[in-house]
Amino acid sequence: MTGRCWTELRRPLRAVPVLEDVLTGYDDAHARDKSLYLSWLADSYLAAGEIEQATAITSRVLELSAGVASVRPRQRLAPILRQLSDHHGLPAVAEVLEKARA
Repeated sequence: MTGRCWTELRRPLRAVPVLEDVLTGYDDAHARDKSLYLSWLADSYLAAGEIEQATAITSRVLELSAGVASVRPRQRLAPILRQLSDHHGLPAVAEVLEKARA
């Protein structure tokens, strides 16, 4: 929750370490929750201008949330994907945008 709050306050330097620390021990079996928290991590990386990291995390969210019955992870990704589309010239970004459309 702390990482989410820092993300929403647009304080990525505070959010990223907290979210990364918590997520390293979070099992993929909790795909919905992990996807949601990863989306805040991607958002923080975007706020910090770390496009490649945001893209990698977004890709992971897409993978994890693919088999989840909840639509919330995908809804959380919508604004992140819109921001990433500004960088569609980067191959990794183009790939994740294509993955999101599929």
